[in-house]
Amino acid sequence: MRFSTLIDRRKILRGQRRWLYFGVFWLGAVATGLVAVVYARLIDFGYEVFLRMTAQSWWLPLLITPAIAAFSVWATRRWFPGSEGSGIPQVIATLHDVRKFGPRLLTWRILVGKIALSFLAILGGFTIGREGPTIHVGAALMFSLRRFYPERLRSMYGVGLEHRLALAGAAAGLSAAFNAPLAGVVFAIEELTRSFEARTSGVIITAIIFAGVVSLALQGNYVYFGTIAIDGNLPDLLVVAVVLVGVITGLAGGVFCWLLLNTARWMPARLFALRNERPVVFGAACGLFIAVIGVASAGHLFGSGYVEARSMLEGHSQLGAAYPLLKMASMVGSYLPGTPGGLFAPSLAIGAGIGNALHMMFGQMQLPMLIALGMVGYLAAVTQSPITAFVIVIEMINGHALVISLMATALISSQVSKLFAPPLYEALARRYLHH
Repeated sequence: MRFSTLIDRRKILRGQRRWLYFGVFWLGAVATGLVAVVYARLIDFGYEVFLRMTAQSWWLPLLITPAIAAFSVWATRRWFPGSEGSGIPQVIATLHDVRKFGPRLLTWRILVGKIALSFLAILGGFTIGREGPTIHVGAALMFSLRRFYPERLRSMYGVGLEHRLALAGAAAGLSAAFNAPLAGVVFAIEELTRSFEARTSGVIITAIIFAGVVSLALQGNYVYFGTIAIDGNLPDLLVVAVVLVGVITGLAGGVFCWLLLNTARWMPARLFALRNERPVVFGAACGLFIAVIGVASAGHLFGSGYVEARSMLEGHSQLGAAYPLLKMASMVGSYLPGTPGGLFAPSLAIGAGIGNALHMMFGQMQLPMLIALGMVGYLAAVTQSPITAFVIVIEMINGHALVISLMATALISSQVSKLFAPPLYEALARRYLHH
């Protein structure tokens, strides 16, 4: 009798531990979904305010963008070190050594700073996205929930618990940001860990499901860029277009990565010294550069580029062939000062611009088809994660009719990009690991 009672107690304790273990994950996933939705609406609101201000005074960005850039750099370095950039390199660095970097790069302070300063940046018209920051915020939020576990349970699971919390939060953040659950899983495998452990898989998928359910409940079952209209007849020149788009986007994305990783090799000596010695002044100079080319383009270069990309997909906007190059210049200017902000949405806009420009050469092909190929190609070139890129784009445009074409473009583009630079996020993460 006593022996059976002891077994029952052990079963109860084991069950309680499992419910507590998964319960915190579920709570964190729900919270990540809520924060992702609120953050998305905050960014949209900030850009709408910027558009209203510039509609009344076209010259206003020449004043507010440099001022916001200078303040963002100062505030990031003074109060929120570790919140700069997209946030994905910080998550990767943490997953390499969670005990060392987690308490430094995945904190409540960085979570708040990431949201506040990226909102301020979009209010100034910076070319940034919200997807990378959402990944960083999700990882920080989930990692911070480790304190809800009793000490006994934390010692039982060890460092693996904190690793899974950060990984699940990052994947859930991407899923909620794009309404793309498959992309969240693939991103965790291909970009964050380069592997997929059996113990981790269930936790990640569960977190993605809970975050996705919250996002669906609050925003509905939307497609990020809307469903593209592609008829069943694929053109004869599709293979040529896939190869050409893959090579061009690979070249453009590879050059972009090279520029970010090798600033000392192309930046004038005085400007490079200014960046190191007086970063706030350098931030103001970058803000002025963004403002000047943004005003000169009638405002099309400001913001993430989501509006322009969607307009091109729907055939409502015809931007010039120079748009992707100028957008890339604005993107470099937005990233160099260290302003919190992501690369995903601007990369998709640049890719859409490349596809739109190539429509002049392939006039017989459907415009949405070329734009979709350009989007997946440039995103794959920047991230050098082709599977993640094509899954994201498929889920964002409901483009299942182009699965093989998108996969081939992403693979070609990522291979071309590797000729110029190593994987961007991994290279930036190594800087955190070494310093």
